[in-house]
Amino acid sequence: MNNGLRRLLYDYLIQSGLEANTAAYLNALILFIGIILVALLMDYILWKLFRFLSVRFARRSKTNFDDFLVFNKVPRYVAHIIPLILLYRYLPLAFLDFENTEGIIFKVIEILAVILVLTLIRSLLRSIKDYLKTLPHMKDKPLDSYIQVFMIFAWIGGILTLFAVLTDISIWNFFTALGAASAVILLIFKDTILGLVASIQVSINDMVRIGDWVTFEKFGADGNVTEISLATVKVQNFDKTITTIPTYSLISDSFKNWRGMQASGGRRIKRALLIKQKSIKFLTADNIETLKGIQIIAKYVETRNSTIDTYNKEHDIDKQLAINGRNLTNIGVFRKYVETYLKNHSAINQTMTLMTRQLPPTPQGIPLEIYAFSSDKRWENYEYIMADIFDHLLAALPYFELEVFELPTSFNDGLHKVENGMEGPHFKDGMP
Repeated sequence: MNNGLRRLLYDYLIQSGLEANTAAYLNALILFIGIILVALLMDYILWKLFRFLSVRFARRSKTNFDDFLVFNKVPRYVAHIIPLILLYRYLPLAFLDFENTEGIIFKVIEILAVILVLTLIRSLLRSIKDYLKTLPHMKDKPLDSYIQVFMIFAWIGGILTLFAVLTDISIWNFFTALGAASAVILLIFKDTILGLVASIQVSINDMVRIGDWVTFEKFGADGNVTEISLATVKVQNFDKTITTIPTYSLISDSFKNWRGMQASGGRRIKRALLIKQKSIKFLTADNIETLKGIQIIAKYVETRNSTIDTYNKEHDIDKQLAINGRNLTNIGVFRKYVETYLKNHSAINQTMTLMTRQLPPTPQGIPLEIYAFSSDKRWENYEYIMADIFDHLLAALPYFELEVFELPTSFNDGLHKVENGMEGPHFKDGMP
């Protein structure tokens, strides 16, 4: 459209008997509606064309990046560009007789252009993020954080451009004003800046990946990381609840990442039996003969007992008292039994640390701790293996005449008093 066509329509309205003022308004309205309809029609045609071409190209291409471009409507937003250029070029011509309106139209179109560019950038970044998440070496990276950083800069640039358009002030003047107000900006965007710094450090130091099992006691989180964004980290707990943790807390607070365990050859078992101290004793000859019947330690008991007897005879030890010389103890033999049992257990990783150790005595008894690693690291299987081991050991304790410490109960207290001739429940005629 040119100025001659615009004037031709205006002259036609004048010739039709309309007043000049009315003809000018009607001429502007008709041209405005006509240009808008042409732009909408062009937008619709381009959208259909772009969609057809992009879908066809996506089906034929070997990469799936273009699939994500189509899914995130990038071709749809690209189709808006040409109609918007048409509006910018021709729509103000409809208001040449209205200087104030012409300026407003320019500003509205420029605002639409800024919004379109921001929307296009967002869709493009989302497409890049979705594509990168399909790559094996990028699945566990905090891509959401990086995309949010780029979008923050894009929004800042877009907002500054909008202010420049609305106020007719150069964008560089806004940057100058921002420099003067940097302290206020830092205060407002403190969490965002801290999140950005934390995201970069988490990524560089490989502290947390998506899919890692983390335990963060401060926030009550115990589960798998599902999302790492600029401001928060989402953890799906094992009870299926979701806990959100500030990203900056990953570098400012202490948390436990179980990735090392999952990547290793086993999962640690570290649990103790509390042995009642009064049940610990030296083994008699009868006790030793009984323990020789336990197959996995029979050779050990026989060899060890023979060595001790030889030593005591060579040194002329008086064995009328068991404390004299060298002796086997029930807890020592049981400790050897536990160690041998674990070395023969099919679910224990024999290439990793394996030991049974005695910890310092406590008011609740002597802790006999099992320190080993299960070959199966899956939680439910790990718990089953550990329970199976301790089920067996608890059942094996009486064979060594050992007892596990238990807090006394009222029932056990009463039986203990009766057994020791102390005052217990009073009975009359066989009834309590």
